[in-house]
Amino acid sequence: MKFIVSSTSLLKNLQAISGVLNAKNTLPILDNFLFDLKDDKLFITSSDLETTMTSEIELTKAEEAGSICIPARILLDTLKTLPDLPVSFNINMDTQAIELSAGEGKYRLTGFKTEEYPKTPKLENASSLEIHSSILANAIDKTIFATGNDDMRPIMSGVYCELNAENITFVSTDAHKLVKYIRKDVKGTETANFVLAKKPLNQLKNLLGVLDEQVKIEYTQTNISFVFDNILLISRLVEGKYPNYEAVIPKENPNKLIVDRIALLNAIRRVSIFANQSTHQVRFKIAGQELVLSAEDIDFSNKADERMACNYQGDDIEIGFNSKFIIEMLNNVDTEEIIIEMSTANRAGIILANEKEENANADEFLLMLVMPVMLNA
Repeated sequence: MKFIVSSTSLLKNLQAISGVLNAKNTLPILDNFLFDLKDDKLFITSSDLETTMTSEIELTKAEEAGSICIPARILLDTLKTLPDLPVSFNINMDTQAIELSAGEGKYRLTGFKTEEYPKTPKLENASSLEIHSSILANAIDKTIFATGNDDMRPIMSGVYCELNAENITFVSTDAHKLVKYIRKDVKGTETANFVLAKKPLNQLKNLLGVLDEQVKIEYTQTNISFVFDNILLISRLVEGKYPNYEAVIPKENPNKLIVDRIALLNAIRRVSIFANQSTHQVRFKIAGQELVLSAEDIDFSNKADERMACNYQGDDIEIGFNSKFIIEMLNNVDTEEIIIEMSTANRAGIILANEKEENANADEFLLMLVMPVMLNA
């Protein structure tokens, strides 16, 4: 098995799929990349059993097809030190001895046979759709931060996706905050729903952000695949029934605050420095057309108050929120102004990037929900 490939191209492709690799694997073979040379093309695969990524690379020269597992860490570390030059791989398929030649350097390491490497899942009778890379990357960005980390509730560690003939909806929640993101310019040919795992979504987010192309998605009851550029990503779907998220979104919210997003974000950042570092509580006191943000840490006699102008309709209200959650949410909204809808001090607040879903003309609709924290006396 012999081939010549650009060191820069190889490193770029290996780094693109290396995010799947775990620091510690139950199967030692998963510490390796699977190299498969066929039809003068090189296919490199990484896997953690749940997620598999394959990259197709153009070669300068290839002969003697075959496949071998190559230790990932030593190969990545070697390529990172090389300038942009051709690298020759000469692999003895009987002994799995690998010889790399790059410039004046020669490097030897030992690979492994491929029999133990997990087979890439096949998606049979799969449904499919296409979505632009920027839309998918944006949807992941807007939702993944609100996913949970509770091992006892794995269904909430992923992003719920719901397809129908009118739109596609992405939902994430950790029981303290919730995000619902709708795209009306993406439609499914059939009604379907599934939960996407967090790890492959992070891989997609990192790769899709720099692309401008369509992503082909195929899915079955158990697996989903994404094809784009020269990458194939296949992942197991999270099993289980997603909670009824619509039931926790308050429908009657008579108090409506409209405020500049950046001004509010910066004010909360400043005030939260003085908040209790276990509750991160920031108090919102709204009366007339004025919003007063305040935070206090009684143990250290720290206190902060900041006033800002706003557009407010409703009864005077005092409500507390976890500043970390609010900051995360405001960082994931793109609009200049945001709308915060509230009912009472003990019910969830709703953050909207634009007007209500049914009134919006835009292709996207973003709703974020944040649970209040009990105010100190």
